Amino acid sequence: MKSIVVLASGNGSNLQAIIDACEDKIKTGRVSAVFSNKATAYGLERAKKAGAAAHSLDPNAFDTRDAFDRELMKQIDEYKPDVIVLAGYMRILSGEFVRHYMGRMINIHPSLLPKYPGLNTYQRAIHAGDEEHGTSVHFVTEQLDGGPVILQAKVPIFEDDTVETLTQRVQVQEHNIYPLVVQWLVEERLTMKDGKEAYLDGKRLGIHGYAQD
Repeated sequence: MKSIVVLASGNGSNLQAIIDACEDKIKTGRVSAVFSNKATAYGLERAKKAGAAAHSLDPNAFDTRDAFDRELMKQIDEYKPDVIVLAGYMRILSGEFVRHYMGRMINIHPSLLPKYPGLNTYQRAIHAGDEEHGTSVHFVTEQLDGGPVILQAKVPIFEDDTVETLTQRVQVQEHNIYPLVVQWLVEERLTMKDGKEAYLDGKRLGIHGYAQD
């Protein structure tokens, strides 16, 4: 059984989608542990309800980000993770941390990467008058939101959309595509080469990840 470790800072709705998928579609993987930088994160409660270990680590107890990440790595490695999932984890990771889990760590970002890396993506898309927005699952590299894209989902932007309504529409798609990519990793169908390219079933994925007509 493959070990999935999830890092979450908040509500953990994507975490829940992955937990649910492990009861159904992800036959050979389980969420073994959830870590958070916030003791009050509801994602920790989701972990406990699912029978996974739940850990919180206070960044204020460490002198530097690197020291925090080293302790986090030490605790994560006790679970011998095959897959690391960032699910609303609101901390920038150190280079050492990223390199340690390179090729095993994925993130989901609320935009159609490479468009709109960083924060406030919903506001930026609405302000620009875009007709569509979406979400991207990508490998994590040392470039923020710059790792190779694995899979995207698009949603329309309507004239009366607010940040809240657009967020809800995107999150529905996140809950569909994130567990699927976790499944691909668990089944060893998905790999990253040279930190630049994602491959699914031996085929190189394009700039927007897997797409099928």
